[in-house]
Amino acid sequence: MTRKIADCRKYPSEMNCSLTISGEEDEVVRAASEHAVSVHGHEDSPELRSQVRAALEDERVSV
Repeated sequence: MTRKIADCRKYPSEMNCSLTISGEEDEVVRAASEHAVSVHGHEDSPELRSQVRAALEDERVSV
């Protein structure tokens, strides 16, 4: 299974957030959504989780 990442650095933010979350897709969606609510002031909703899921990228594996 491919791990996914959510990287706050890719999105404009007043606080210049540098958090990156990686893991299995459902874990990352949950953690990134909670982060968006608690740190960035977004409202928790199915739409937010859908946007987070759509923005996920595959994690690059270094060898």
